[in-house]
Amino acid sequence: MKKYDYIIVGSGLFGATFANLANKEGKKVLVVDKRQNIAGNIYTEKIEGINVHKYGAHIFHTNNRDVWDYVNNFAEFNRFTNSPVANYHGELFSMPFNMYTFNKMWGVVTPEEAELKISEQKKEITGEPQNLEEQAISLVGRDIYEKLVKGYTEKQWGRDCKELPSFIIKRLPVRLTFDNNYFNALYQGIPIGGYTKMVENMLEGIEVRLGVDYLQHKEELDALANKVVYTGPIDAYFNYKLGALEYRSVRFETEVLDKPNFQGNAAVNYTDRETPWTRIIEHKWFEFGKDEKGNDLPKTVISREYSSEWKPGDEPYYPVNDEKNNLLYAKYKELADKEENVIFGGRLGEYKYYDMDAVIASSLELAKQELKLC
Repeated sequence: MKKYDYIIVGSGLFGATFANLANKEGKKVLVVDKRQNIAGNIYTEKIEGINVHKYGAHIFHTNNRDVWDYVNNFAEFNRFTNSPVANYHGELFSMPFNMYTFNKMWGVVTPEEAELKISEQKKEITGEPQNLEEQAISLVGRDIYEKLVKGYTEKQWGRDCKELPSFIIKRLPVRLTFDNNYFNALYQGIPIGGYTKMVENMLEGIEVRLGVDYLQHKEELDALANKVVYTGPIDAYFNYKLGALEYRSVRFETEVLDKPNFQGNAAVNYTDRETPWTRIIEHKWFEFGKDEKGNDLPKTVISREYSSEWKPGDEPYYPVNDEKNNLLYAKYKELADKEENVIFGGRLGEYKYYDMDAVIASSLELAKQELKLC
């Protein structure tokens, strides 16, 4: 008899969801994480009374009622709505692209005028768009592309827009209404008290070991459990023997400011190429600038985000799902399928850019199959 039914590698949303459901079914579970904190990239740390999103802004949004009901078992969510602002050399525009954006850009007032302006500018692209630049212009026209898409995208991906595939921007939201809600989701918000508290509640009653690198202690840990749920990078699991998958990484510069309000919004994107950061997050506005007792917070905490090429040792954020990397992942997936007692899941385990709700949905599905849940 082994000591545990499951060892779960990683305490992010995928691992925490599966651990919670397995524990509920009476399984013996051990969660290990090489970081010194739980919650993976959604980890929040309290600074000056503010829940700071240490690994970038995370705004929960979903149309999946099952996922929404599930997360509400562990946290109460506030009514935060994501309405980012774009800053182009000091000019401010509404995001996503909507009537406020078009009015500021061209002085148009009606949806018909906006549609006509976009239609005129789209004409320069004939035939199927061959790259991201052509795709963007075919959706929103040259002016918006130049001011609000080009610089931001090139900073984010570290490549010229003409070198990026068109599919990256196929779902660019364009609205002929005065709707500033970035996410077209039925359910949206931030867990009151922060994401770390939510994941703590998910892992209640479960043994968790932090600061443990599973790959460095693989043999001894594997010997303790019948199965492993692995949410780390799939190529690292196989010691990069087929080569390293590529990611984009993000670096954060966070500072506490002795003022109550820096930018008046949770997220401001800097869309010109010359500003080195992609955006500034002002964390207090995720919870409306108040502490848990409803008091105004006298200070503020901001984080500047810098996008960078990933290299070993950096935190992998965004899989580069181009043809070359997808082919390499497919080869690793073949190896993974042969691992009898290991389940690969999550953003890094499946080399897939997942929104939070999709990660949870995937883990719920795994639990249903693995634990024979109704």
